[in-house]
Amino acid sequence: MHTVTQVLIGIVAALHGYFLVLEMFLWQRPPGRALSGFDADTARLTAPLAANQGLYNGFLAAGLVWALVIDSLATQVFFLVCVIVAGLYGAATANRRILIAQALPGALALGAALLAA
Repeated sequence: MHTVTQVLIGIVAALHGYFLVLEMFLWQRPPGRALSGFDADTARLTAPLAANQGLYNGFLAAGLVWALVIDSLATQVFFLVCVIVAGLYGAATANRRILIAQALPGALALGAALLAA
């Protein structure tokens, strides 16, 4: 179960690394615009906000990787709960797809981490 937990946490970290790239570097290009549904002008205007959001996703990814490296359940739980809360908030305020893309993977990884403990 420990290996399953590590893989799931790695997937969540990779997702947040992808979110960082998408929001910080690709927001005004086709992948970012497809995600947001924004036209070119709106994407340009919201790019600084998206970059800030991407940076926070990068911090979540870094924290999850760090939690894996030090093999700390408490650190894993902390960052996974942060991911879940961010996903729930994003789903409630921005787009319901965030619930599936962010909160669900975080919840699955958290459940695996707690079961493995």
